[in-house]
Amino acid sequence: MNFGIYSSFIICLSNLKLIIMEIEKIFEVFLYAVPALITGLIAYYFFKEHTKNEDGRRRFLLHKDMQMNTLPIRLQAYERLALFLERITPTKLLVRVSPTSSNKEDYESLLIQNIDQEYQHNLSQQIYVSDECWNIIKAAKNATIQLIRKAGLLERTTSADKLREVVLTEMMEKRAPSDAALSFIKQEVSDIW
Repeated sequence: MNFGIYSSFIICLSNLKLIIMEIEKIFEVFLYAVPALITGLIAYYFFKEHTKNEDGRRRFLLHKDMQMNTLPIRLQAYERLALFLERITPTKLLVRVSPTSSNKEDYESLLIQNIDQEYQHNLSQQIYVSDECWNIIKAAKNATIQLIRKAGLLERTTSADKLREVVLTEMMEKRAPSDAALSFIKQEVSDIW
């Protein structure tokens, strides 16, 4: 009976020895794998950072190249809008657009039509300027039209020549709506530099 216990004990010991050898092999594999895993993680991190930096550099160069190509177009848009604002300034508009008859309503319509044509001609320039700038330009256009309409509604405005006189008198007393928009354009262009 002792022999059976002894042989069972020897088998258990040999199994235990095999288990210990397996654990040692697993531990040995683990010891080789940990440095490889750490090296792999470090390589992955550096590769990721390098790729991120390269992507940022490419974006910067592309943005810089696009700015150099679009800057002349943007400046041209600001020039055209400045010219638009100058052309719709009431004093200059009244000198440039003469009445075709003495009817004040016809002249009022002609002035407003001229402003709208100038505006339509420059409508595409809005893609090159900020939304705030474009809104100020639209407000200047609308305020100029409103000023002409108000002058046309006054009782003393009885003819086209009287409408011109009333608008010119109004412009002597206050700034033209396009002046504020022109100042904004100048500020926005100076911010580009």
